[in-house]
Amino acid sequence: MIFLYMIMIILVYGGMLILSLFSIRKTYQLDEFEPYEELLLSEYTKPVSILVPAYNESAGIYGSIRSLLSIEYPEYEVIIINDGSTDDTLEKLTERFQLVKINRVYRKLLETKSIKGIYQSKLYPHLVVLDKENGGKADALNAGINCSRYPYFCSLDGDSIIERNAFLKVLKPIIESDDEVIASGGSVRIANGCEIQNGELIKVGLSRKPIVLMQVIEYLRAFLTGRVGLSQNNLLLIVSGAFGVFSKKWVVEAGGYAHTVGEDMELVVRLHRFMKEKKVNKKIMYVPDPVCWTEAPDSIMFLRRQRKRWHRGLFDSLWKHKRLMFNPKYGSIGLFSMPYFFFIEFLGPFVELLGYILLIISIFTGSIQIEYGILFFLLSLIYGSIYSMAAVLLEEWSMEKYPKVRHFAILFLMSLTETLWYRPLTVLWRVEGMIEAIFGKKGWGEMVRKGVSND
Repeated sequence: MIFLYMIMIILVYGGMLILSLFSIRKTYQLDEFEPYEELLLSEYTKPVSILVPAYNESAGIYGSIRSLLSIEYPEYEVIIINDGSTDDTLEKLTERFQLVKINRVYRKLLETKSIKGIYQSKLYPHLVVLDKENGGKADALNAGINCSRYPYFCSLDGDSIIERNAFLKVLKPIIESDDEVIASGGSVRIANGCEIQNGELIKVGLSRKPIVLMQVIEYLRAFLTGRVGLSQNNLLLIVSGAFGVFSKKWVVEAGGYAHTVGEDMELVVRLHRFMKEKKVNKKIMYVPDPVCWTEAPDSIMFLRRQRKRWHRGLFDSLWKHKRLMFNPKYGSIGLFSMPYFFFIEFLGPFVELLGYILLIISIFTGSIQIEYGILFFLLSLIYGSIYSMAAVLLEEWSMEKYPKVRHFAILFLMSLTETLWYRPLTVLWRVEGMIEAIFGKKGWGEMVRKGVSND
């Protein structure tokens, strides 16, 4: 049963890899011909509100805001939501951007915690800081939506650095679709090891820590193979909370962000559900080229907390919308996407861990032939390392974000080792997250930011 399950997973991932390959091939080097400069002047370009929830983000918030203030986009506003930080986040923003308190219209479209004050920068009039009581990330984003003035908003993490033309690229499908596309997400890459000055990416680099390098590979696999493949047929259930653009009208009608650990995925699932129930033809897309650089955990302890939290968030979203599962009323979302995320993404770690345990027991008790043990290892190798190697090759062939041959060689060689140490660790952590989800554990868990910008 475990062998058959792993073969099914390999076939599904293989199919998504092939879809991604053809999709990226169609847009390969398209940037050289795409008239992004025309979008800067086009009357159809949508103004956007950039929402950045910040809770104790003092270490990296300044660089993140500097990167947002220098993006290439005709009309936008930046709204920082200080969600009751206990560090000097608000003080640092006030000092560096010369914030002054203002009276601004705040429409309570969504329920949130109380607002303490709204501030505007004397240096950058399109920079606004919303100070509120602590209510969590979802509450902060809902408050940002209430404060926003524009029809589209982008949610960003407080430790993120955006490439200058990323917004033109991620909003291009929305601009060209005549409102058929209501959400669009971009790629997220690891900033650890990169040279960043005052919120601008100066030079792409790699961290020297193996635990961070494996996350670089993991992100490449998740975004370049997984999300590209799902996005092709409007099957995408995740738009990363680190970099996603949404139609404010549709998000408000759907009820805004929910108070759950995985608020980004839950919102996307709810939007799909809302569209099907309203019988409207809307799309949620992923665009592989727009890149947001973010800080990754560089210690086992914090990475473990992150992965457990992600798996709990996955369970929350699936459980909250369980009526979609195998329900033909919801089309391909109910018949493919929901089963895929439940049986492969959610249950996959448990089955894989069970396979490891049974294999070890069987070898020591002599109840399994060595040939089956080798077969299981080879399946694990294909499931882990080989798909990671393919993602690294796809990155080098298409995006070319890592310019040096040395970077490519390091990532390729590291991907060979994934099955031997990194994947078993993440499998164990995700199973822990599964157990916590079943027993109803809440909360994010403390994460310490070091900051990726040298400012």
